Amino acid sequence: MKDLHEMFTIFKKEFPAVHDAQESLGEVIHGQAGPLPDKVRWLIKLAISGATGHQFALETHITKAREAGATEDEIKQALLMIVQTTGFPTFMEAYSTYYKMR
Repeated sequence: MKDLHEMFTIFKKEFPAVHDAQESLGEVIHGQAGPLPDKVRWLIKLAISGATGHQFALETHITKAREAGATEDEIKQALLMIVQTTGFPTFMEAYSTYYKMR
């Protein structure tokens, strides 16, 4: 996948060993740590990134969820889960990011 954010491309160039280690950890967590299918893992990750206000991560996770077969309704429901855990304003920030990516 092409980098969605220029800052990530810069990070990879400046810190290749850190990037490689992070990628390796991600491969273990995603591929070996449990039975959740790709789509479910990306929906969980987009809810987490939205709930914690990490916009770059949210954009990446929305893209990855779509690539894994998540429907727009599934993505919106995952984002709605934010309302009861971190509040409506946090949801609106995440939903705004989603809406701009339509």
